[in-house]
Amino acid sequence: MSAMRRDTGAAALGEARLWLGTPYRHQASLRGVGCDCLGLLRGVWRGLYGHEPEAVPPYAGAWAESAPPGTDPLTEAASRHLSAVPGPLADASPRAGDVLLFAFRRHLPARHCAIATGDGGMIHAHDGAVVAEVALTAWWRRHLTGVFRFPEAPSGSAPGAQPSR
Repeated sequence: MSAMRRDTGAAALGEARLWLGTPYRHQASLRGVGCDCLGLLRGVWRGLYGHEPEAVPPYAGAWAESAPPGTDPLTEAASRHLSAVPGPLADASPRAGDVLLFAFRRHLPARHCAIATGDGGMIHAHDGAVVAEVALTAWWRRHLTGVFRFPEAPSGSAPGAQPSR
């Protein structure tokens, strides 16, 4: 693994840990005030790169169940902006800072995301709780649909660095 990859993963995990204790708020993405799982991921991205990769349209709590057949909006967005980790998911050993996607039913698209801690844990936001660091248990592993990595920072800038203005 390159030094840049380690730095990006460590920076992503550090950003995610800054969100611990943030209350759950559907569609929100404001550290300490409120976020949902996607809002946490968006906040980590902003912390790493200074901006979001694309605008997020409004979405319902059950958006995955109503996604058009044959589509997986969360996985499709992850594929546009993150690097998929190859290999069978059953053998996945997520590294610190990896993005984890989950589906709660095999026939449905991914509808939850988290940031891996690299030591058998993850950081996520879920309804009725605060952003928390929890174990990546067998239940979560059975529902894992993808593992992705944040891209390396553009040359000349370190992950977590704010853009110059």
